[in-house]
Amino acid sequence: MHLYIKAVLAVLFLSIIVFSSGCFSNSDDCNYELNLAGVDSTQLKEDITAIDTYLTENNIENVQEHSSGLRYVINKQGSGKTPGLCSQVSVNYQGKLMSDGTTFDQSQNPVTFPLRNLIYGWQIGIPLLQSGGSITLYIPSAYGYGSRGSGESIPPNANLIFEIDLISVQ
Repeated sequence: MHLYIKAVLAVLFLSIIVFSSGCFSNSDDCNYELNLAGVDSTQLKEDITAIDTYLTENNIENVQEHSSGLRYVINKQGSGKTPGLCSQVSVNYQGKLMSDGTTFDQSQNPVTFPLRNLIYGWQIGIPLLQSGGSITLYIPSAYGYGSRGSGESIPPNANLIFEIDLISVQ
């Protein structure tokens, strides 16, 4: 019986820590904040220039500029819950290299992620939608995988295009 009480207390203690952190909901007491202070500002300026050139050369319309420098097109606003940085988001997506249009990743079925664990471009862009919405993000490398790239498919300093459908927000 003594062991049982310790186990119950341990579960209760862990539950209090998890739920008091606020990072599993879109609550106002979320402790996670987007911090772009470490972003390479020189690279970001180069990326934004390249993205603007791409958008102009490809006659892409309805492009909006976020104060961070991210460029995006809201294809459908959605009408459900708006995600925060501590939300779990379920999405369908396709990621392409801006340089040549190569698809480097895509979901086959909806996938769920904690928004706070994703690249800055997603952390900035996805909260611009509501559940059921769709967005195209033109992500500067400084808000993506930066000078390190990612594996064999995303080279260093690669600007990215993501087509994202926000299925649900938890």
